[in-house]
Amino acid sequence: MLAELLELAPSGVEEVAIGPDLVEYAVYGAPGELPALPDLEAAAGGALVDVSTEEIADDWAQRWRSFHRPLVLGDRLTVRPPWEPPGETALDVVIDPGQAFGTGAHATTRLCLELLLTIPAGGSFVDLGCGSGVLAIVAARLGWSPVLALDYDPAAVTAARENAAANGVELDVRGFDLRREQVPEADLVAANVLAPPLLGWAASQRRLPPELILSGLLATEADRVGLAFAARGLRERERRTRGEWASLALQASRSGQPE
Repeated sequence: MLAELLELAPSGVEEVAIGPDLVEYAVYGAPGELPALPDLEAAAGGALVDVSTEEIADDWAQRWRSFHRPLVLGDRLTVRPPWEPPGETALDVVIDPGQAFGTGAHATTRLCLELLLTIPAGGSFVDLGCGSGVLAIVAARLGWSPVLALDYDPAAVTAARENAAANGVELDVRGFDLRREQVPEADLVAANVLAPPLLGWAASQRRLPPELILSGLLATEADRVGLAFAARGLRERERRTRGEWASLALQASRSGQPE
């Protein structure tokens, strides 16, 4: 969706809000530059679309920058846009949000990062639904290797590669369709995607990893998703919530590998 909207509105697209049945985007452009309603409906793939417009100040680009603030997790990690000064934490990661992504401050990404910092680094890592590559880059900086970043959106693949280069880390970044492909095996997979794809993954994946971090979940969905993976041999080790969002850390039961 973001890739299609960017083709129609190259001045920028921002995900403003998301819920179980609603995604809201802010599409920026000069007068006469933005697409007409039929084009937006086409980009939405036939979904119901409600479009409204408003004029914003000429300094919108600068105000857009002010929206992206550094994320600081204790003394261990800072994730910041390139126009902010370096953090004073052990790890300092620079993420350019580009026109369609954030820098890790969204609750779902923050919760993933918090859980990632609780797991000793070692072995292979997959970032499923990588977006701008925040989780993959932090994992590489923590010492996970090799690190694979996967996303369906071509714009995300490009952004993750560019951000990896800016941080001096080596990632394998690929386009990926969770609905049709098996997630490559890894010691830890972090999946910041919505509940329906996660439930589909739990049912269709032939072999699940021994450790998982799941996010992109509304707090009301966490039990259902956790039970789906519990049926495959992964127990819930920790759950964190922030506002209406939840993230789960799962690991294989002591009896062995997940099914």
